[in-house]
Amino acid sequence: MGTLRLFTVLLVGLLLRSQFGIVQALHEQAILEAIGKELAIPGWDLNSTDFCSWHSISCSSSNSSMVERLNLSGFRLQGNVTLISELKGLKWLDLSNNNFQGSIPQAFGNLSELQFLDLSFNMFRNSIPGELGKLKNLRALNLSNNLLTGSIPDELEGMENLLYFQIFTNKLSGFIPMWIGNLTNLRVFAAYENEFSGDIPVNLGLHSELLLLNLHSNQLEGTIPESIFAMEKLEFLVLTNNKLTGTIPDSIVNCKGLSNIRIGNNKLIGGIPKGIGNISSLTYFEADNNTLSGEIVSGFAKCSNLTLLNLASNGFSGTIPPEFGELNNLQEFIVPGNNLYGEIPTSVLRCKNLNKLDLSNNKFNGTIPGDICNTTKLQFLLLGQNSLKGDIPREIGNCVKLLELQMGSNYLTGSIPSEIGHMKNLQISLNLSHNHLHGQLPKDLGKLDKLVSLDVSNNQLSGNIPLELKGMLSLIEVNFSSNQFTGPIPAFAPFEKSLNSSFLGNKGLCGEPLSSDCGYDFEHNANHHRVSYRLILAVVSSGLAIFTAVTVIVLLYMMREKQEKTTMEAGNTSDETCSKPVIIAGNVFDENLKQAIDFDAVVKAVRKDTNKISTGTFSDVYRADMPSGMILYVKSLKSMDKTIVHHQSKMIRELEKLSKLCHDNLTRPIGFAIYEDVVLLLHQYYPNGTLAQFLHEFSQKPEYEPDWPTRLSIAIGVAEGLAFLHHVAIIHLDVSSGNVFLDSKFTPLVAEVEISRLLDPSRGTASISAVAGSFGYIPPEYAYTMQVTAPGNVYSYGVVLLEILTTRLPVDEAFGEGVDLVRWVHGASARGETPEQILDARLSTISFAWRKEMLATLKVALMCTDTIPAKRPRMKKVIEMLQEVTQS
Repeated sequence: MGTLRLFTVLLVGLLLRSQFGIVQALHEQAILEAIGKELAIPGWDLNSTDFCSWHSISCSSSNSSMVERLNLSGFRLQGNVTLISELKGLKWLDLSNNNFQGSIPQAFGNLSELQFLDLSFNMFRNSIPGELGKLKNLRALNLSNNLLTGSIPDELEGMENLLYFQIFTNKLSGFIPMWIGNLTNLRVFAAYENEFSGDIPVNLGLHSELLLLNLHSNQLEGTIPESIFAMEKLEFLVLTNNKLTGTIPDSIVNCKGLSNIRIGNNKLIGGIPKGIGNISSLTYFEADNNTLSGEIVSGFAKCSNLTLLNLASNGFSGTIPPEFGELNNLQEFIVPGNNLYGEIPTSVLRCKNLNKLDLSNNKFNGTIPGDICNTTKLQFLLLGQNSLKGDIPREIGNCVKLLELQMGSNYLTGSIPSEIGHMKNLQISLNLSHNHLHGQLPKDLGKLDKLVSLDVSNNQLSGNIPLELKGMLSLIEVNFSSNQFTGPIPAFAPFEKSLNSSFLGNKGLCGEPLSSDCGYDFEHNANHHRVSYRLILAVVSSGLAIFTAVTVIVLLYMMREKQEKTTMEAGNTSDETCSKPVIIAGNVFDENLKQAIDFDAVVKAVRKDTNKISTGTFSDVYRADMPSGMILYVKSLKSMDKTIVHHQSKMIRELEKLSKLCHDNLTRPIGFAIYEDVVLLLHQYYPNGTLAQFLHEFSQKPEYEPDWPTRLSIAIGVAEGLAFLHHVAIIHLDVSSGNVFLDSKFTPLVAEVEISRLLDPSRGTASISAVAGSFGYIPPEYAYTMQVTAPGNVYSYGVVLLEILTTRLPVDEAFGEGVDLVRWVHGASARGETPEQILDARLSTISFAWRKEMLATLKVALMCTDTIPAKRPRMKKVIEMLQEVTQS
């Protein structure tokens, strides 16, 4: 009897549990259906009862009727997300990279099982709800890149299991609360780019093994607390752009795993801890723009991974430690604006990877060593504003990769060595001003055809300015003032367009742009050459009369011919003639092309829709056939950019600069024309069209022959073009396959470079806020920041790379509603697809070697299209990775 009763109880229990499970499943499904309808989530089959199989949903392994994980990241969703709080079994909720607005729902605090909550990269406003503090099991909270205001609520102290706390790039203010230092499990705290003030909590890191602390770009004051380094586990420390005072704590050296120390732009004093060499993992050390002093400690030499050392604008004194020659990975050594002295440190010159050496504005003396260019990778050599003396060594010509050479404001003597002309890559600047150089300018300077700025002012240089300098085709800024030059200034556009102050202080110099005429002084020689003068005058007068008569006859004949032709064609052309636009301004930058380009023909071509080739974000592109036989690409800027017409001088100056921009993977404007309120940019014509046409039109034709090496070469070329732009501080506004042209050899050339300058030339490119980019290429963070950035360019490039690998459009209905190429590729594993299934099978099945290279390239593309900008590689790194693909 007892056994029967026990069996009955068990059976009833099972039935009740089963019934409860069914009810619970129906409840969960009803909630999910409501969420799907409210947010219009793509890929959810609301007619199916098996919701655990729906995209982005994972159910509990122990209870299949409970949703445990909901990942809706990157769907650009909008709507009310409060309903999600009804999914009581949720442990993981990711709503990042969408378009959610309004306040963060207080009801999220009822998700008691939640361990992971990511609401980053949305447009949530108002304050952080204190109800989130009820999430006792939460291990990761990310509210970054929203529009949140107010302070960090004290109720969040209840999240005692929190490991990752990220609230960066909001508008939060107030103090960083002390209780954050009491979170014993905290590993990452990122609150940068907010408006926090007050001190960093003195207990932060004291009770937890803190790995990353990033508080840059706030208004924090006080000292760097010792507690941060108490557990000796810190790996990243970023405190730049605050108001911190005091010294760098000595205890920092106990964190041997610390790779990044960035504490620049504060008010720190004192010296660098002597034990800095104990930090064996140190890669970046930036402490610029503080009031640090003392000597630069030799301990840095023990940091074998050190890549960048930036101590600019401090009060350091003494010499550079000779041990620095042991830093084989050092790429940038930046110490301008200090009180350093002694010889130029030849030890640093032994660093084989050195790319930038900036010793400017110090007290270095002695001579420039002959082995200054022992390192083959040096691109920036900045030695200006020191006390260097002696001759410029002829070995300077060995610096063949230099982009910038600054030696101004020293005590250099002797002549300028002709070997400088060997530095064919010199581009940004050559500055030898304010020295004691004498002799003539070497003719070989004319070989520097990429150089933009030349300054040799305030020396004792003499003789003529060589005609060979006309070979400096990229020159924009020159300064020859305060020397002893004589003779005529060569007739050369960059000279003629310069201010006359660039040539003043040379008593024997004449010609444009100076007001002094170089004409022969007849009056001085009147007594000796009066007969010759009269004879010359008579001959000239006779010749002029004959020339005038012939000209009049020719003009009359041409007018008659034109009149007859006009009469014959009047019926066809009367309307066109009446509406012929007036060209306000125009120029061709290349002297050799001026005769070949007809502005009237350019305007006429643009006014015919049949000549339109493509439409982009900022311009329409037309084909224009010149009467000379030359073919041009003409970009007609859209109305949103017409404001630049009112800043013609700035626009022309920017276009002239860009026309000198020398890189094999960039297009350059060859001229411009303005009529009415229309701006036309003239470009060389490329017969193979754009990369978009090559991938999505030409490759679909029957005659197409798959060629992966060509595609990989194109990918590397585009990367090199973008890397160069970033190097010279230009951020591209519209990276896409449609803005990459292919020449006759399929060499890629990145176009639309000039747009970033023309939108606001006076402001540069770092903070452009405009509708930038083409649909499918725009990085997810742009929707919230409205800022065009280098990481954003990397994302767009990653989309181009995916196009090259898949031959698919960046936006295609075949991917499903709300899914673009990036999401489709990143979601392959969730769909049960292998990487090989993503690639264009016409390429990947040709050979094992091609497939291997394509898979390696796919990894690079996935890194570039990471939703988190900080995780994307720099373009320079992208090039390295792609080159490794070809080498492997």
